[in-house]
Amino acid sequence: MSFPERNFRRSRPILPGMTEAHRAIAFDNSYARLPGSMHVGVSPTPVSAPRLIRVNDALARELGIDPALLTAEVAVGNAIPDGASPLAQAYAGHQFGNFVPQLGDGRAILLGEVVDVNGRRRDIQLKGSGRTPFSRGGDGRAALGPVLREYLVSEAMSALGIPTTRALMAATTGERVYREDVLPGAVLTRVASSHIRVGTFQFFAVRQDFEALKLLIDHVIERHYPALQGSENPALALLDAVMEAQGSLVARWAQVGFIHGVMNTDNTSVSGETIDYGPCAFMDAYDPGTVFSSIDTYGRYAYANQAPIAQWNLARLAETLLAFIDKDREAAIRIATERIEGFPAIYTRHWLAGFRKKIGLVSEEGGDLDLVQAMLDAMQMARADFTTTFRMLSTGGEPEALNHWLPQWRERLARDPQTAEERQALMRSVNPVYIPRNHLVEEMISAAVERQDFGPFAEMLRVLMNPYQEQAGAERYAQAPAEPDGAYRTFCGT
Repeated sequence: MSFPERNFRRSRPILPGMTEAHRAIAFDNSYARLPGSMHVGVSPTPVSAPRLIRVNDALARELGIDPALLTAEVAVGNAIPDGASPLAQAYAGHQFGNFVPQLGDGRAILLGEVVDVNGRRRDIQLKGSGRTPFSRGGDGRAALGPVLREYLVSEAMSALGIPTTRALMAATTGERVYREDVLPGAVLTRVASSHIRVGTFQFFAVRQDFEALKLLIDHVIERHYPALQGSENPALALLDAVMEAQGSLVARWAQVGFIHGVMNTDNTSVSGETIDYGPCAFMDAYDPGTVFSSIDTYGRYAYANQAPIAQWNLARLAETLLAFIDKDREAAIRIATERIEGFPAIYTRHWLAGFRKKIGLVSEEGGDLDLVQAMLDAMQMARADFTTTFRMLSTGGEPEALNHWLPQWRERLARDPQTAEERQALMRSVNPVYIPRNHLVEEMISAAVERQDFGPFAEMLRVLMNPYQEQAGAERYAQAPAEPDGAYRTFCGT
């Protein structure tokens, strides 16, 4: 296996002036111990004037790291903690349906892994830390706006209880990034269960590197699905597990009106976490055709298409596993196809379980799917706000958009065993008051980029960390925009 620009493998030494404190992170780098075909050693490119924006103290402690050790120099990669093994991961991917055989970490560098206080292995990655062999002519940098968006939205998703990568630190670099405009540069420190993607499997499958694929299967099972160790057919068991994880994840997105924006196979984590917050956004007025990504011209990743796309991505994963599912290729295709065709049922099970809770049901009846769909149809017709409509229902209100639906709902509630108080408590626990409203996210980014004012970022983050409880003085964060958000567009940070 050969990668471009092999001189990137040379590690940069620890910078002068680095203290012993920087060395105190207890790394245990399992991915770095895998064969060199899976990654390239590469160090962050130093920047001129790093400045911390934020350290996620609670997450640091969860990782077993003293927050005091997380300095601006560490946040941007100027100082490499002892025990880190910086590398860029190799992967391929289907991007908007088109296969690219070599992508990889073009602007991200995995510092290493830690085992957190709960015994979970977690990646620590710098995003926007300079060029790697996979940069394909890019500068490897990130602009401040996308860094703040990912920090805020990923932490909001975590607070909502949705599996996601996390934000540990954000820092400005003191340097400029050249996109359509000249923008301040920044680096995000991202934490994930791993950064292994469907595209990671595709990278080796397209090269027919079955030895690497076998190692990857074993690594992912050991890391993410240890209960599968010793399975009669590990590859098939892994496919089943990833399907279940993705079905649950995408259903949870639907339940809060989240639209990912770039559900490429290289953005589909095999751990079942939300990863890569580029042109993502939360829907305001309910419309299943909503698209926010500026590059999604045909609505491939629209709200209503996320489950079918998840199935499509999982089919691509299944293709990479065929040789391990059955030695007879025709038999392997038949088995894998049967599994993939079962994904809609997996997704619907998770989707309906979540929406039952959103409308206050704990029992199950055959007509519940139609009941939920009738509610969504009424919301779409009225252009009702997704978040506030569900929240109003959970606090005893009667949304005007649902006038014709409410009698059906009450009739169904009469057959549910809960008391009214129990029902409202359930609904309030799953229907948030606060989501990252798009117009407020843009206000926050503008304040930071144009005036170096990070106050709106800190305030919005504070509110979003407690999304299910009404907070005094935070009313503006719960309000839908005055105008529909159909024209709102988000952009990749590359």
